[in-house]
Amino acid sequence: MPEIVRIASPALSADISTLGAELQALRDEAGRDLLWDGDPAWWAGRAPILFPIVGAVAHDEIRVGGHAYRLAKHGFARRAEWQLVERTEACATFRLEDGAATREAYPFAFRLDLRFSIEGATLTVVAMLTNSGTTDLPASFGFHPAFRWPLPYGAAKEDHRVIFAAPEPAPIRRLDSAGLLRPTPEPTPVAGDMLAPDASLFEDDAIIFDRLASRSIWFGAPGTRGLDIAFPDMPELGIWQKPGAPYLCIEPWAGFADPAGYSGELRDKPGILRLPAGSSHQFLMKITLGSETPQ
Repeated sequence: MPEIVRIASPALSADISTLGAELQALRDEAGRDLLWDGDPAWWAGRAPILFPIVGAVAHDEIRVGGHAYRLAKHGFARRAEWQLVERTEACATFRLEDGAATREAYPFAFRLDLRFSIEGATLTVVAMLTNSGTTDLPASFGFHPAFRWPLPYGAAKEDHRVIFAAPEPAPIRRLDSAGLLRPTPEPTPVAGDMLAPDASLFEDDAIIFDRLASRSIWFGAPGTRGLDIAFPDMPELGIWQKPGAPYLCIEPWAGFADPAGYSGELRDKPGILRLPAGSSHQFLMKITLGSETPQ
C-alpha cells in the first residue's frame, strides 16, 4: 500500500504519496486546502509527476535505435511506487530508478530523486535526474499541480487571475484530437502579463507556452492571498483544467507533446533533454502562499 508522508512548518503542510511521489494535499496554517482533492467526477489527479515524457507521443510509442516502445501519455513515473529515502519534519525525498518494468517502455538507466521541503510558507520541490547509463539519456520532465479554483480566501472564481512575471506576447500552442501539437501557433490569450482564466479557454485542452518569457507566475484574486509559483529551471508551461472544473493546473514543463506528424527518434524530438552519461540535471518548483500582489 502507498504511504502518505506529511511535512510541515507552522505556515504550511504537505502530504505526499509514495505512489507517484504525488503531492496529495497542501494546506495553509488554518488547514485550508490549496490543492485539488482529486475528485474523480472531474479528474482523479492532484499533482502528478510527468516523466520520461510530457504529454503524448504519436501512437503512444517512442522510437529508440529504430525500435518502438509503448509509452503512455505523461510517462510512467506518476503510476510507479517510489522509494522513500529521506524523511524529517519538514523534508522528504523519494526515488525512482530504472528496472525491468521501466525498461520495457523506456530502455534507459536513470535515477530520479524528488525532494519536497517546507520552509515558512514555501514548498520547494527539487527533482534531480541522473543518467546512470553509458549513453545519452533523452528525457522530458514536468510538474502538474492542480490548485483550488477558487482559492479558499473568499473571492469568486471569475475574479482570479494568472499574472506572469513578464509580458507574454508570443503565440501559444494547442493540441489536436490525438494530443499532439498542432503545427500552427495561435494568438496568446494573455493580455500583457495577465491571463483571466475561463472555462472556454480550455475547450481546446491545455494552453501551452513554448516560447515563455517568465519563470514565475502569481495565481489568485487581486486583493486576496495568492500563490507565487516559481520554476527557474523549466522553459515551458501548460495551463489546463477540464472545462468548468473547480481547479486550475499550472504546469511547469521541460518538454512537450510530439508535434503532429513527428515520427523520428526520441533523442531528436523537439524539446527533449539529452543528458550525457554520468551527469545530472535539476528541475525546481517553489510554491509560496501569502502575497496579495505578485512579487
